[in-house]
Amino acid sequence: METREAAQRWADTWARAWPTGDAEAIVALQAEDGDHWASMFRRYHGRDGLRTYVRECFDAETRPAEVWFAEPQVDGARAAVEYWAVTYPQDKPLTITGCTVLLFTGDGLVAEARDYSHVTPERVLPPAGLFPTAVGET
Repeated sequence: METREAAQRWADTWARAWPTGDAEAIVALQAEDGDHWASMFRRYHGRDGLRTYVRECFDAETRPAEVWFAEPQVDGARAAVEYWAVTYPQDKPLTITGCTVLLFTGDGLVAEARDYSHVTPERVLPPAGLFPTAVGET
């Protein structure tokens, strides 16, 4: 699978699955032995690790998240995808902005995902035009 196609599938899946809490759709994108770094200090190994991380996050959210994903930027087997999300852990707004750097296997699964993010404890929508080709517009 071409990297651009795999990265777009990744962004589209997260855009649909995050608001609905569909952890399995996200986990299915991960290689069996792939790594997901929620930060450079929190490694989740394999599909079971990613499932644990995503379930922890989704289980804390009491309302559907509002999410935006930008068009992937691709270089070889790597891609970077910016995102913006407003989540509601314990019904309190939390805005998360960031970028995930992805490395894909030849069959389009995530071998490694490194997430870099910033958070603020309030609902902040993305500035107009920041995600002009975003998927998951709400």
